[in-house]
Amino acid sequence: MDPRRIGEILLGEGVITERDLDAAVRYQAEIGALLGQALLRLGAVSETALLEALSRQLDLAVIDRTALPEDAGAYVHAATRLSISRAWLLHHDIVLWFVDSEGHPVSPREDDAPEGPEALEDMRLRVLPRAPLDSALHDTLVRAAPVEIEIVLGSNRVLDTALATLRSTGQRDSSGDGDDASRLREMAEEAPVIDFVNSMFEDALRQRASDMHVEPFESHFQIRFRVDGVLSLIQTLPRARFEAVASRIKLLSGMDIAERRLPQDGRQSVRFAGQDIDLRVSSLPGAWGESLVLRLLRKQQELPSLEGLGLDGSSMVNFQRLITEPNGVILVTGPTGSGKSTTLYRGIEMINDGERKIITIEDPVEYDMDAVTQVQARSDIGYTFARGLRAILRQDPDVIMIGEIRDGETASIAAQAALTGHLVFSTLHTNSAMAAIERLVDLGVERFLVSAALRGLMGQRLVRRLCTHCAAPAGLDETAQGERELDQLRRTVGSIALEGAPQWKRAVGCPACGGQGYSGRIALYEVARVTPALRSAINNAAASEDLVAAARQDGFMTMYEDGIVKAARGFTTIAEVMRVVGAGHERANVGA
Repeated sequence: MDPRRIGEILLGEGVITERDLDAAVRYQAEIGALLGQALLRLGAVSETALLEALSRQLDLAVIDRTALPEDAGAYVHAATRLSISRAWLLHHDIVLWFVDSEGHPVSPREDDAPEGPEALEDMRLRVLPRAPLDSALHDTLVRAAPVEIEIVLGSNRVLDTALATLRSTGQRDSSGDGDDASRLREMAEEAPVIDFVNSMFEDALRQRASDMHVEPFESHFQIRFRVDGVLSLIQTLPRARFEAVASRIKLLSGMDIAERRLPQDGRQSVRFAGQDIDLRVSSLPGAWGESLVLRLLRKQQELPSLEGLGLDGSSMVNFQRLITEPNGVILVTGPTGSGKSTTLYRGIEMINDGERKIITIEDPVEYDMDAVTQVQARSDIGYTFARGLRAILRQDPDVIMIGEIRDGETASIAAQAALTGHLVFSTLHTNSAMAAIERLVDLGVERFLVSAALRGLMGQRLVRRLCTHCAAPAGLDETAQGERELDQLRRTVGSIALEGAPQWKRAVGCPACGGQGYSGRIALYEVARVTPALRSAINNAAASEDLVAAARQDGFMTMYEDGIVKAARGFTTIAEVMRVVGAGHERANVGA
């Protein structure tokens, strides 16, 4: 055991700062909670770090979900033997079960059921409480149990899983539809609900999730995380708990917790497990309740290199040329979450030499840059990209970054700014680089202005990167497919630098990647400079295949082709490239 207080342990190990501790002590006095819970709710410490510190302080083991009984009857069996009601356990947030001498849960069917004490020989009572320091609860259990008591620690998610199992052994809770705002707020501010939602965020951050989906159904609700672009089921919980969890999420994001008939959008800056997060929440009323989707936007600490982004070959050369242009518009295209902002940040950082005035307008500001004026757009108060851009132009800028061109007004101002000597970076939501041309025309920018202002176009997607611990050589069919695609690519664009023979690989799955076979993501790019040939094609309203043909004269490769090269180099798989970009996408043409 460690005789120090929990705050001293965490401080001594560098998990928290003096400032965190002072804030938690003040917050603890306000809410009447334990210091550890105060630190957790403030986001100063992760639940994992807190459990490790408590384990050392109290000399108690920490268990995960694999240590829980598989048979729900084990909880009822233990409670019945001790004459403790299921309602009492649920009220105090406690689960308990018998374990044998080796620590394995004892199932009711393993017990020949004599009622005397001899039936419990060589058993211990394992207790998982929400409040392991509650001496009154401990004394109650000591009086009730004729065997040794072993208190263990577990995360809120582990305990909630066990409580949900215990709850399922009885009659399902019911809830009415006429709940008012005050009752929902009370539910949202209950400590177990706060702790559960906090642990949900912590799990999402630990797994590098970009989005969380909370989805209700008739008898349950589920939580799914999107990691590396793919959704996976994390947890299924009883429907009776959904209202409290949904209300907590809506409260955090500034939404109306009583409004469940109309879609809502909310946003808030929050802090979980020591990380600052910009939280975007969307609600959509469905047949069984509101579907909630939470986007987690992290403030980046460090930008990857060009190689780390996935730029290489002609794409890297063209990108480096584009960012050194004295003026013009450079657009990066792709769907939400495809890494467009990261690419722009990297480019701006490369030209941030202190000799130019650089201003950005973003929603939100995702990365703090030195010597760059960064502006937050706020459409809710009328401070749009277009309005902010007009103000920026009065600040004598050399370089401007616009988070996204969303309307014709912003597009027109950006084009005019480029023609008056400014270098303008921005993004567009199109399926390809070339599709940005027609998109600008559709927004109302004259075609001659588009061709005159544009200096470069980029398209990008993110594919999952193969896990370096378990990736294996691809099978014969996959290898043959890869070689066919590579031959087609050579016929289209000429020689390809692979730095050796092709390394076709397949995903396997191991503990390091959570069994997925992939870990992290890498970008597929297409980068086109607006050369005289491409400018002429734009002015002539050329078809997409003619735009690509003009760009190929300058070494242009499509995202699909870049994906084939990256698969040949062993970074990803052809199947993953096709999943993200589409089979045969833009081999010869580019569509919107």
